[in-house]
Amino acid sequence: MSKTVRGYAATSERSRGWLRYLYRKATTPDNWDKDGEAHPHWDSYSREPTASWARMDLRESSHAVVLMADTTPAWREVYSTILDELVYRHTGYHAARDWLDQIGADPRRDSYPEGWHETLMPKHLRGQYDVPGWTANGIEPWGLQMDPIGADGNLFFKGWFLMMLGFHLYVSGDEKWNRPFDMVRDGENTFTWIHSGIAEYLANQWSKVAEGCQ
Repeated sequence: MSKTVRGYAATSERSRGWLRYLYRKATTPDNWDKDGEAHPHWDSYSREPTASWARMDLRESSHAVVLMADTTPAWREVYSTILDELVYRHTGYHAARDWLDQIGADPRRDSYPEGWHETLMPKHLRGQYDVPGWTANGIEPWGLQMDPIGADGNLFFKGWFLMMLGFHLYVSGDEKWNRPFDMVRDGENTFTWIHSGIAEYLANQWSKVAEGCQ
């Protein structure tokens, strides 16, 4: 059992238990490519329809890791390993599956649960409007764009991913993700990016029009 030394920053017993659990999750092998499957311990069920994707678990898990790394920097190697694993999973097909699979209008828009109608869309648009969370890749005027980073829209995906890349660099000091890496990895739908390239691309998207990304 670790001992807290008075006057020095420390993590709580509860947070250390969560850290052990997250490390186990992050280092348990799985495959987020199209022909693989995310391990069931990555939450892909909660908060449908807006946040029921396994990548949300990656992003939300990364927040506390940075705070803990500032508190106990001697454990930097552990924190860096976790963040690296989270980032790598975010490059896979299943991290962007909503953007890649939700093409055009939602075929379920006529049969959404009543609770979604009440809280997520105007009454006069029921049955005519996609629920928030449906990405609708391919709709006009933008057309089908399979690169989740290079697309005109999909801001939340690339913005959170950029944040996670920054977390990894901040904690580890390692420029690993500023060397070319592949996203999606699905045959012709394989897209190569680097950390700084994503930041520059996103900044350019925001600077072109006042509204920012699609």
